[in-house]
Amino acid sequence: MAAKLTLQSTQKLLSGYQIPVLGYGVYQTPTDVAEEVTVEALKLGYRHIDSAAAYKNEKEVSAAIGKAGLARSDVFLTTKIPPGAMGYEASKQSIDESLNKASTDYFDLILIHAPYGGKEGRLGSWRALVEAQKAGKTRSIGVSNYGIHHLEELEGYIKSGGGGSIDVGQYELHPWLGRADLVSWLKKRGVVVEAYCPLVRNQRSDEPVLQELSKKHGKTPAQVLIRWSLQKGFVPLPKSVTPSRIKENAEVFDFELDEGDMAKLTTDKYEPCAWDPTVMQD
Repeated sequence: MAAKLTLQSTQKLLSGYQIPVLGYGVYQTPTDVAEEVTVEALKLGYRHIDSAAAYKNEKEVSAAIGKAGLARSDVFLTTKIPPGAMGYEASKQSIDESLNKASTDYFDLILIHAPYGGKEGRLGSWRALVEAQKAGKTRSIGVSNYGIHHLEELEGYIKSGGGGSIDVGQYELHPWLGRADLVSWLKKRGVVVEAYCPLVRNQRSDEPVLQELSKKHGKTPAQVLIRWSLQKGFVPLPKSVTPSRIKENAEVFDFELDEGDMAKLTTDKYEPCAWDPTVMQD
């Protein structure tokens, strides 16, 4: 199955929409280059952009769609409600501000960026998301960086009449942060799992196992990591502002890691390279 994936492949969301299996991440991509590099990614065939209000580049990455000669409907565009806008009213305002900044009528996906704000804030933000979805402001909704306790809180709210479904869960995921329990929880419920920091911010490229598999397949360590993510069933979101690397990150559909390769990349380590709000108890 995995070997047949292409850059045009998609996964089906619980909302009924399709999400491209490879995304282009724009975390910390400066506004002065965001449009240019996103145009580059789109011209190379990417059709999925992962932005956020906190990244402050929604305007630029959205403008890149037209600049690349594409229709808005050709591209899966994501944003996120920032930690500073938790709660019903603040999230409603954040969603409308993001739509205005991106000059779009809708997002394909809006996520709650992290489980801040306490229970009342989280559930209020979810209520705002469900309303936005019903109003056509977003096609799909989900969460990012939620621990299992946060997910179960939300699931209980949904089941008690809160509405909506968790279409996507976005997490830092790579061989040194496999989050098997979280992934299992999400997949059992049909939630699509997105992987940010799939390249571990280039901190692991010298790992012997990556060097070994890189030589075996004639691919870079980054390509091996993206392929691992795809074969785990994740939707990886690699980011780069370097055209050659943006291209390289998409050239991962002409090889496959075998069972032995995947086993070598399996660890029981819990070593985040970014923030980790999943462990918040409030």
